[in-house]
Amino acid sequence: MSVIIVMSHLRWNFVYQRPQHLLSRLAKHYDVVFFEEPVFHEKEHLMVVTTPHPNVTVYTPHTPVKAAGFHDDQLSYLKPLVRELAKDHEDHIAWFYTPMAMPLLDEMDPNSVVYDCMDELAAFKNSPKQLLQRENALFKKADIVFTGGPSLFRAKRDRHPNVHCFPSSVDVAHFAQALDRTNTHPTHSMLPRPRLGYYGVIDERLDLGLIAKLADAHAEWQIILVGPVVKIDVAELPQRQNIHYLGQRPYEELPQILAGWDACLLPFALNESTRFISPTKTLEYMAAQLPIVSTNIADVVELYGSAVSIASTPEEFILACEKSLMETPRQQAERIKAAESIVSAGSWENTADKMHGLLSMLPPRQFSIAQSSLSGSAIRSVSR
Repeated sequence: MSVIIVMSHLRWNFVYQRPQHLLSRLAKHYDVVFFEEPVFHEKEHLMVVTTPHPNVTVYTPHTPVKAAGFHDDQLSYLKPLVRELAKDHEDHIAWFYTPMAMPLLDEMDPNSVVYDCMDELAAFKNSPKQLLQRENALFKKADIVFTGGPSLFRAKRDRHPNVHCFPSSVDVAHFAQALDRTNTHPTHSMLPRPRLGYYGVIDERLDLGLIAKLADAHAEWQIILVGPVVKIDVAELPQRQNIHYLGQRPYEELPQILAGWDACLLPFALNESTRFISPTKTLEYMAAQLPIVSTNIADVVELYGSAVSIASTPEEFILACEKSLMETPRQQAERIKAAESIVSAGSWENTADKMHGLLSMLPPRQFSIAQSSLSGSAIRSVSR
C-alpha cells in the first residue's frame, strides 16, 4: 500500500472530526502516518507512537521547546523525525492540515502534495503570524487542494488550479443510534426537560452572550454544552443554574448524548473565525432527527437551510428554539424529510472514495520537492 504522511495541528485523540473520519476510511487504500504537532517534554526528545485504527499510526513528537505548534523553534527537532519517516516510507503522499508544517516538506520526497483546507486558520484566535505566508507557499507546492465547504472553496479556488469542494459528511449508522430516545447518556439522568444542546469545541467561535440570553429567557430550559474549552478563559463562560458544561466526551458517546436532547444548537458568533466554517455536527444532528437552530452561518444556510432554523439575532434565536420545541407532527415530519434528503447525499465513505479517486489520477512528479528547494525554483517549474 502507498502511504499518506499527514501533518496535523489537530490531535487524533482530540474532538473526532474531519481528519479522523477521512483518514480512517482512506486507510482502506493507504497506510496512514499521522504526524501531530509536538508536545512539550522538559528533559527528553522522543516520539510516542500509537495505532488507534487499522493502518493508522499516530506519531506524537515530544520536544524540550515550549513554543506551541510547528513553531520555528521546533523545526530542528522535528526535521530529523520527518526525514526518517519519509525514508521509511519512500512511496508516500504528503497531506497537510496546517500550512505551519510547510518547512517539514523539505525533508520529504512525496509523490504528491495534498492540502485539505478544513478551516480558515488565519482567522482563528492566536493564529501564528507566519500562517498566511506559509499557506501561500503550500498552495505553490500542492498538487491538489480540498476545502471543507463552499465558502472556503470560493475563497481558495482562484489560488490554485486544482481545488475541490468536499463539505462535511456524516456516519449515518453511528448517529442513527440516537433514534432510540430511551438510551440517554448517564450525565443527563438528573436533568429535567426540555434539553437544548451543543457539542464541539468551545472557543471564540461560540457566541457566549447568546448562550447566556438563551438561558435567561427560559430558566426552565436546560442548556447543555459538551466539549473542551480551548483558547478562551473558563472564567468567560456564562454561569447559570440551567447551563451545564459536560466537558469533552468520546465520539462513541455522542449518540447517547443526542438521544437525551429535545433540540440541537449551533450558537456561533458571527465574526472572522466563523466566516468560512462548515460545522460537521450539523449533519450529525440531522441523522439524529432532532430540530436544529443556528445563527446565520453562510455554509449552514447554503447547504442545510431547508432543514435548519436560521436566526440573525438573539431574539430570533430564542423564538426559533421555542418553535422547535412546539413542533406539530406535520412540521416534524416535513423537517425530518428534508434532513433525510440532505443526510443521504453525503457519507464519509463516499467522500473518502472520491478523494481517493482524485489522488489516483494525479500524475507522478518528475522532480522531487528536495530538488526544487535546492535549486530555489518555484513549484511552477515542477512538472507533474
